[in-house]
Amino acid sequence: MAQRKRLLVTSELTEAALQLLARKGFDGVTVDEIAAAAGVSKRTFFRYFGSKEEVVVRFLTEMGTDVRAALAERPADEPPSVALLHAVRVPLDTCGEHTDRALGVVQLILRTPALLARFLERQAQWRDDLAEELARRLGLDTGTDLYPHLAAGMALTAYDTVLRRWSDSDGADDPAELVARAFAVIAPSLDAVVRQD
Repeated sequence: MAQRKRLLVTSELTEAALQLLARKGFDGVTVDEIAAAAGVSKRTFFRYFGSKEEVVVRFLTEMGTDVRAALAERPADEPPSVALLHAVRVPLDTCGEHTDRALGVVQLILRTPALLARFLERQAQWRDDLAEELARRLGLDTGTDLYPHLAAGMALTAYDTVLRRWSDSDGADDPAELVARAFAVIAPSLDAVVRQD
């Protein structure tokens, strides 16, 4: 019961923080405002998060965990390009389903230097996690084989390019269509490298 309550409060604080930050900008929101919007005290906020920046960082960490889990769930015999496409589509599909909400958060992250730096830092961790999962799927060694990190890097470059294009279009472009186009460009390289091995 305590764990369930903790998850609920964390979720409410995250949602309140992301929406306020997206609407008013990173510097325009105080921890007091986030706590009030979530219906908790400032003290409760600090029990769950060390700062408002940490809310965004944890959100990004969870997103990366979801991407890796999606890759792990793909069929073992699926070409890497298809498996990686489905994995990076997980957060992009959420963007497409909740355009108004997600667009503000994406633009906040991309337009706030401190948050963008943390996003890029998280993406480096995502790349390592995806490389490990790819290596496991393909029987490769991340210590000696270049393919897993290169493939993960290509997939995340496609993801990043799509996010930026979607953000720049103010949500007019469809992230699902953009990512399909991006992967059409990189798929031959992703799959050809494996065939050569």
